[in-house]
Amino acid sequence: MSQGYSGGSGGGAPRRNAAARRAANGLYLAAAPTFATMAILTGAFGGGSADALCSTAGASPLGGMVPMYLLMSAFHLAPWLKLISSRSRTSRIGISRA
Repeated sequence: MSQGYSGGSGGGAPRRNAAARRAANGLYLAAAPTFATMAILTGAFGGGSADALCSTAGASPLGGMVPMYLLMSAFHLAPWLKLISSRSRTSRIGISRA
């Protein structure tokens, strides 16, 4: 079989793929602000019972939920940096052509 199955309608797969890509991009961009918000809320309202259960909660400056959420937010900044970089590139191209 050298040809793939088109699903009968012929044009549904590309639309589904585009919708899936948009949803994935939205989730991709949502991670960093979500973790930053969680860090702020955890810092403002306290660590909760999880920190009380851990015997080493205060032993390390990187221990606890706030630093963890901040690190996770930093690790998920790549999509935002790509988006900002691509927009600044396109705006420079548009300015130089004007």
